[in-house]
Amino acid sequence: MAEKIHLTTPLYYVNAEPHLGHTYTTVVVDTLARVHRSMGRDVFFLTGTDEHGDKIAQASQARGSDPRSYADRVSAVFRSTWDTCGISYDHFVRTTDDYHVAFVREVMQKVYDAGDIYFGEYGGRYCFGCERFYADRELVDGKCPDHKTEPEWIAEENYFFRMSRYQQALLAHLEANPDLIAPAGYRNEVLGLLREPIGDLCISRPKSRLTWGIELPFDDRYVCYVWFDALINYVSALRHARPDDWQEYWAGAHHFIAKDILKPHSVFWPTILMAAGLPVYRGLHVHGYWNMGESKMSKSLGNVIRPLEMRERFGMDGFRYFLLREMAFGSDSSFTEDAFNTRFNADLSNGVGNLVSRVLAMQHKYFGGAVQPVTEDTRRVADDTLEAAFVEAETRAVAALEKAAFHVALEEIWKAVAACDKYIVEMAPFKIWKDEAERPRVGAILHVLCDALRHLARLLAPFMPETSAKIAALLRAEPGRLADPALPWGASFAPGHLVEPPEPLFPRIEVPR
Repeated sequence: MAEKIHLTTPLYYVNAEPHLGHTYTTVVVDTLARVHRSMGRDVFFLTGTDEHGDKIAQASQARGSDPRSYADRVSAVFRSTWDTCGISYDHFVRTTDDYHVAFVREVMQKVYDAGDIYFGEYGGRYCFGCERFYADRELVDGKCPDHKTEPEWIAEENYFFRMSRYQQALLAHLEANPDLIAPAGYRNEVLGLLREPIGDLCISRPKSRLTWGIELPFDDRYVCYVWFDALINYVSALRHARPDDWQEYWAGAHHFIAKDILKPHSVFWPTILMAAGLPVYRGLHVHGYWNMGESKMSKSLGNVIRPLEMRERFGMDGFRYFLLREMAFGSDSSFTEDAFNTRFNADLSNGVGNLVSRVLAMQHKYFGGAVQPVTEDTRRVADDTLEAAFVEAETRAVAALEKAAFHVALEEIWKAVAACDKYIVEMAPFKIWKDEAERPRVGAILHVLCDALRHLARLLAPFMPETSAKIAALLRAEPGRLADPALPWGASFAPGHLVEPPEPLFPRIEVPR
């Protein structure tokens, strides 16, 4: 039976349309989903939209719309964007979906009946951008660290989740499972939080100031706090889409988030799970911010990169490659036009694109596109060396992916690309072709290189699926043979197999001088 794995993006808040930050997290999860599927694992890849709360009510009012119509429109934009970008999600959840609303109410009632929700009065500094209260120690110069605005003091009666009751249990669980939160710096940050009093969590908003939310099952004067509502999607959607074996997927649940929502996912969510009698997820993987220069990318600053615009200009795979190669998962990174152009031209146009074109051009120039045999007489030690370079690249890439080090995995694959270029220079088929007696060796060299392109397409498939498919089409490789890692070198293509003439995979970006 295939191992079951549950991979999730956060639910993206519908106060803004898809941008670079959303795209990065989604591409990361899509890449891992493809990797796991290629290894025969049963993956449930979940994404969707978070649609309740103050910000949505405010955003819809500012646009002269009601919250539901506004959420419908923006959620549809997210879904169509991921579809257009080729994201291989299995289910798209909305927090306005009936099954989700019902499950949130079910969980709230269960936690309430267990005595873990109580009614009380609270006053605190509330950031409407984050939709949460801040302790004074969390503010920077009296302002929200993300939105750079002073939180508003709010005092009102509300319902509270006894989060503090589960603090020690969560601390013990995190200490017993050192890989639960990665990278380690974020784990240490959460450990620091848990070694101080965390208090209880306000989980309601009075309808007197907010009606756009899920009504509490035990008091119709209140709606559910957006974070208590949204986090439950990771289970509600899974239970809805995989009703017979959702627990097996949940046992392999891994969440991928940006660092600005670390606390809700590392403290709120696991304590909610404990209170609801559900196991804690297997892994929480946290990445940094994409910056434009020195500023965090945000809609309010007007420095937003749109995925569909990048796809239209450069192709989705060029955009995917830059995101995965440029950011070290966990750290912040910067997006600049110069950096994108440089990496696109150097790694894609001059790298993979040039390699594929050179090999196919020589195959057509010397043999009319027909692959030649590799025999004992025509095989050389250098061929084995190139094969070994690919084996090593794959081994190291897989090891890197286990640590979410996507940039390292791509570095390793590009070492195999460099090995192909070195092989071409050293074997010099364009020179030895002049000696008629060496022409069978030229045929073997090109067969080995076509083998290398097949393996390259296989290794690139999770990262750059469209490019992988294009290389396979140029090789006229059957899907089953393309994906077979065990197929011996020299046996990928029968002698006489015809490959296509070269086509430019990544036309060079012309940069004005």
